[in-house]
Amino acid sequence: MKYTTLLLILFLGLTSCKSTKNVTSDVAIKELSARKVAKKHIATNFDKKTVDARLKVNYKNNKESLGFSVRMKIKKDEVIWLKGTKIISIFKAKITPTKVQFYSPYEKSYFDGDFMMLKKLLGTDINFKQLQSMLLGEALMDVKSERQEVKIQEKSYQLSPKKQPTLFDLFFYVNPKHFKLNKQLIVNSLKDQRLDISYPKYHKKNTTFFPEKINIKAKEKNKFTIIDITTRSVEYDTKLNVNFNIPNGYKEIQI
Repeated sequence: MKYTTLLLILFLGLTSCKSTKNVTSDVAIKELSARKVAKKHIATNFDKKTVDARLKVNYKNNKESLGFSVRMKIKKDEVIWLKGTKIISIFKAKITPTKVQFYSPYEKSYFDGDFMMLKKLLGTDINFKQLQSMLLGEALMDVKSERQEVKIQEKSYQLSPKKQPTLFDLFFYVNPKHFKLNKQLIVNSLKDQRLDISYPKYHKKNTTFFPEKINIKAKEKNKFTIIDITTRSVEYDTKLNVNFNIPNGYKEIQI
């Protein structure tokens, strides 16, 4: 259970809003250059200072299935604060660009470390900025800083780096209507690893889009993890309390 909790935090680690579906069948997909698609996607990047969201999370892997609620607070580029509950509090977490901390009142355990534990758990590097981007419906890499290729796939503009990273391939599926992501995909063919992050629906408030649903599917050989996240409510630019203190007497988790 301790590794399940850590993975949940990492992957989360998402109403008074109007909803918009990622329906593109009624959108004529014009041919655009990769540079223009990348520029339009970057222009939709989340521009609020804070997020205060209440989420419903369903988690499933080869061995277990569970559902619970999460309160998520984000100070953009500074901190991601999470509290998971299932009748009682089951975990609290605070993630910053340099630290990953969490504790479980249910298991009386805690972790206090850095992003190196992500590499140990997931087998690949991920940083705070990438985790934040994933939660906000943004590409995990700066699609303007690297030269991209573009093709029309799955009713989306598919961007992919002309020079893919050494260990895995990246693909970003950009919605042709609002230019947020429909999906992003990470594939490591050598290790038979695949991570699909889909955004089937967004909240829209004025000009701000925020994921209403996120579906995460991670596969490695015969193992799988599925995490479905639904946003129940979300507020922007409010004053947030992100205090976090690990209680005395808890047992440290060693990764």
